[in-house]
Amino acid sequence: MRGSNFVSFFTVQGFIAGIVFGILQSTCAEDFLIYVLLISSFFYLFAHLCVGFYFQTLGVKGHPFPKHSHERSLDHYVREINRREQFIDAYYAHKDELLDGNERRKA
Repeated sequence: MRGSNFVSFFTVQGFIAGIVFGILQSTCAEDFLIYVLLISSFFYLFAHLCVGFYFQTLGVKGHPFPKHSHERSLDHYVREINRREQFIDAYYAHKDELLDGNERRKA
């Protein structure tokens, strides 16, 4: 559905809702007219807001996703994390050897 068609459809729905609410709540013709105009304008503005957000999100999805560059970056991060984990494991192993050596000297 085109954006203008959606706005028109939603405005007509607001007009009908305004008429129903105006009939149920108004006591005079001025109140009826105010209810119909306010509710119709609210539906009109809300429809434009919805269409605007819809087209804004469509533009974001239209760009291609650079999958290969992201995969290369993620592979680099994984290699770097593995390298750091190995360094930390070696550090703790060396520290444990030093602590064991100190305990043997004290005993």
